[in-house]
Amino acid sequence: MTARHDARREGRSLALVELFLDMLSSERGATRNTLDAYRRDLENYSGFLAGCGSDARTATTEEIRAYLAELNRRGLSAASVARRLSAIRQLHRFLYSETKRGDDPAAVLEGPRRGRPLPKVFTINDVSRLIAAAQSAVDAKAASAAERLRAARLACLLEVLYATGLRVSELVALPAGAARADAETLIIRGKGNKERLVPLGEAARRSMRVYLDLRAAAAKGKKGSSAETRWLFPSFGESGHVTRQHVGRELKALAASIGIDPAKMSPHVLRHAFASHLLQNGADLRVVQQLLGHADVSTTQIYTHVLDERLKSLVRDLHPLADE
Repeated sequence: MTARHDARREGRSLALVELFLDMLSSERGATRNTLDAYRRDLENYSGFLAGCGSDARTATTEEIRAYLAELNRRGLSAASVARRLSAIRQLHRFLYSETKRGDDPAAVLEGPRRGRPLPKVFTINDVSRLIAAAQSAVDAKAASAAERLRAARLACLLEVLYATGLRVSELVALPAGAARADAETLIIRGKGNKERLVPLGEAARRSMRVYLDLRAAAAKGKKGSSAETRWLFPSFGESGHVTRQHVGRELKALAASIGIDPAKMSPHVLRHAFASHLLQNGADLRVVQQLLGHADVSTTQIYTHVLDERLKSLVRDLHPLADE
């Protein structure tokens, strides 16, 4: 009987979670990845509440504290606990605003204190070595046509990531039309369904042309598919395009091939490199914010550690009283 009651309570919570997710999707334009992350966290929370004989409509502040304590006992990092608490807060704020309950039990809770870590950043030399290794695989004379095409796709993904600072989810979902021969910019639909314009350098365009030529050659004599015409980086998977996970694995393998620790490599590290290298060479923080698609400049300010060193050197070298 208890198990049946727990299942009912969890079901009630999950129904409220779905209402919350519908709001995130329709009113805030949350992406599928964002919705999936919220769903995972809130399903776990709902399961815990059900075990306590509660649900999202009746949960108390003490029950939420008990859930957070349980997460700590499981060994979750402060960042993971803070993320889950953020999801819980938003859920209960939504339920209160929609009069699904008369109070907000999460309003008084504070998240774990955590320092904001600096992003992992590759040096310009690191990125140059990666690009050289990727291009070397494309030019390998002993490679088969299929191997060259795969190498060209990876080189193109790498060059475009570093040239634009795109999120990997934005990159893999680029439409085939993004590869127009004369295109010097890309129109990106990012978080919140917001569009932004990012420039595409000549090196990235050249890499894209090589990849598309090899793809066209491989497609000769084969019937086309909707995936081949719709996406810039098609695949046979459910999404129709290469996945974020696949890109991450290939980049790690590339890094390992030139002696870079694959644990330090990810598509997001290249996004960080794009931003840091721009700032290091004098770009304005607001411009970098726009290129990255950050809604708030405070998110971009994590890169100011690069600016700090540059500004210190400017004051040291140029200020008239620096030597006194």
